[in-house]
Amino acid sequence: MTTDLPAIPGVSPVLEVPFHPDGSLDEGGFSTVVERVLDTGVGSVMFPGFASEFHKLSDAERTRLLAVLLGHTGNREDVCAIVSIPDHGTVSALARAHEAVEAGADAINLLPPHFLGPTRDAVTAHLAAVLDAVASLPVILQYAPAQTGTALDADGIRELAAAHPNLRMVKVESQPPHRLVAALGHGPRPLPAMVGYAGVQLPAALDAGAVGVQPGCSFVEIYQEIWRLHTLGDGAAARALHGRLLPYISTWMQHVELIVAAEKLVSVRRGWFASAHCRAPGWILDRTELALVDRFVEEFAYLLPKVAA
Repeated sequence: MTTDLPAIPGVSPVLEVPFHPDGSLDEGGFSTVVERVLDTGVGSVMFPGFASEFHKLSDAERTRLLAVLLGHTGNREDVCAIVSIPDHGTVSALARAHEAVEAGADAINLLPPHFLGPTRDAVTAHLAAVLDAVASLPVILQYAPAQTGTALDADGIRELAAAHPNLRMVKVESQPPHRLVAALGHGPRPLPAMVGYAGVQLPAALDAGAVGVQPGCSFVEIYQEIWRLHTLGDGAAARALHGRLLPYISTWMQHVELIVAAEKLVSVRRGWFASAHCRAPGWILDRTELALVDRFVEEFAYLLPKVAA
């Protein structure tokens, strides 16, 4: 699919990766995840992200799962496959970027390097190198300071976009996100933004001009319904549904590994795959957290149909 990213607003889930109880890759389960998510009618999906446990996947596993994803999306004109480049080292990131282009990615998600606190100039040089390497594809810059410690601002991002026209969008995960979303929307070359961080502050981000949300994938239908209500102009209903979702996602987003574990269990409860195993080091859900997941699945059962795994 050839696309201009600002034309793909809405819900753009990050795909989770199932594992067998022994920690081995559940490739069939991942294929099911892709199928179930695409069946919800989303216009784009992203892999691999924090929700994919990308930092626990081998290079070979990432390559194989990318092939599975593109096998589902390659012949579809209605879905954009966004391939993330979260690698810290510039050489590794460039190799992954070239691989994504050759494999048939529709767009690139680029996470700034952060290990051991690189300087702002080093971060910018890394981003520029990858942007140049994928000049033929639109790129989303993922700004997740809570997870990475990287500090960027609207002026710096716009300068990067001015020098690299394929930088088309920013995924904003700073807290609160609406400030950066609004700042990016001003200036000589406004940059569209979508909000991440499970959409905890989605209503404020939408008020500031966000064009989409990128949550995890196990209950994407709830975000789809919020987005449908928003686009219909029924902001009160959209906020009300988000208000029901908020106690759950605000609890789970207290730690990335917690929401990964919770979302996997939601998917298991829905019959998408058999095991909620997360690779170590991860989060082991306790009795209270297990009960919260079951209460969530019960409350939103009307939006989250169960299927046979």
